[in-house]
Amino acid sequence: MDAMVVTGGRRLKGRVRAGGAKNAALPIMAASILAEGPMRLKDVPDLADIRTMTRLLKTLGVRVEREPDGDMILRSPRRTTRNRAPYKIMRTMRAGICVLGPLVARRGKAEVSLPGGCAIGDRPVDLHLKGLAALGARIRIRHGYIVGGCRRLHGAEMYLGGPFGSSVTGTENILMAAVLAKGTTVIDCAACEPEVRDLARVLVKMGAQIYGVGSPRLVVEGVDHLTGCEHTVIPDRIEAGTLLLAGAATHGDVTVEGARWDDLFALVSVLREIGIEVQHFDDTIRVRASRRPKSVDVTTLPFPGFPTDLQAQMMALLTVADGISVVTEKIFPDRFMHVAELGRMGAEIRKEGNAVVVHGTRTLSGAEVMASDLRASAALVIAGLVAGGKTTISRVYHLDRGYQRLERKLRRLGAAIRRVKQ
Repeated sequence: MDAMVVTGGRRLKGRVRAGGAKNAALPIMAASILAEGPMRLKDVPDLADIRTMTRLLKTLGVRVEREPDGDMILRSPRRTTRNRAPYKIMRTMRAGICVLGPLVARRGKAEVSLPGGCAIGDRPVDLHLKGLAALGARIRIRHGYIVGGCRRLHGAEMYLGGPFGSSVTGTENILMAAVLAKGTTVIDCAACEPEVRDLARVLVKMGAQIYGVGSPRLVVEGVDHLTGCEHTVIPDRIEAGTLLLAGAATHGDVTVEGARWDDLFALVSVLREIGIEVQHFDDTIRVRASRRPKSVDVTTLPFPGFPTDLQAQMMALLTVADGISVVTEKIFPDRFMHVAELGRMGAEIRKEGNAVVVHGTRTLSGAEVMASDLRASAALVIAGLVAGGKTTISRVYHLDRGYQRLERKLRRLGAAIRRVKQ
């Protein structure tokens, strides 16, 4: 098992590029099940979750190949009875649930294990099942599997709001099912995240008729079949945000290519509020921090609000801010497993319900810490970059699920960070 060793105290400086978005690539890969013809995807990152989705699709009969230039080619079979997504694959990645809608819509049958993924709190799939049932699928839970089937789905009107807002993967699943349903489907309270928009763009390229892309109300006119297409995956806003936060935390001067202004404006607004200079040009953002950041209150919300996937990284920066900050989590109220580990590094921090109060200190101290999930891993790396001495982060396989060799990009910016075997 790998660990990351970080020696803090270095100011990050330079230019780096964010890769393709994992959370966009995964549902787009699942959409290949719908296509009558090959799909060519560009800028698909080489990550653990991508490799897991590749294994899952191959189990379902899809041919997946990587070309020498990095492009991914996916071909779904015309006829197959391989419609079971097994627990041994699904337990490690929540995004595997995105094969459910395409399987029911194209093949008429699905048997998909309830998913796993990061330990960040309860994430039910009830909205996925509610939406598919509204489209006419017969859905039941049996022996830990979602079993669904339908000769052909039919259009319906549905509301996909949940107790913590709209569901990203729920919207994606129902959208992929609705494009082959007979008639008109209206999805209200649809997720508006950039990754959902990217999936919709792919489906339109494949021949789907989708209206209202980017809005909370999607209207889908079902078609009889979809073709393959070529598509370049959008840049990863969460990786870009993590790199920007690392630069800000270390009083650095960091420029990130593949950082789309419209996708990161909530983060940019917070960075400016705490005293970080932010510039942008095309799909590039530059942060410069010349002094200790100020405290701020941050609340995570569905897009275009502050992303829950940047909450932990933002908290790591605020541990060394001047003053008291409050971080409130409105998407996954239990997503605070990084709090105890930041405390091991000297952060003055306490959890109160779905919020954390952070008393900023001038410095953290290096320590041995353990990653609990993907974004907590990134937060501990940022904390290690600003801490005095050496920080050893165990269980960084979580990090590899969402960041392609993050340590290499940070070293390019001047960080003292290396991967070691434990």
